[in-house]
Amino acid sequence: MDLLKRLDPLWIGLLIVGGLNWAIVALFDTNVVAEIFGTGTAADVVYVLVGFAALMFAPRLLDDMHVTGRHTHPA
Repeated sequence: MDLLKRLDPLWIGLLIVGGLNWAIVALFDTNVVAEIFGTGTAADVVYVLVGFAALMFAPRLLDDMHVTGRHTHPA
């Protein structure tokens, strides 16, 4: 579990890259990932990594939002 927490900055960085790409697509109709990597396998790998980062960071986010139910409330 400690290894996963060490990788949190990587997940956050990938989520920021994905979010900025979507913002640029919405605002300027330009896909930066496709511009850099083309429309082939390399771009698909980037999209998969961003999606994987979201899945890896979701439990931490839910835990910080106290949604998971692992925290006990004081009586």
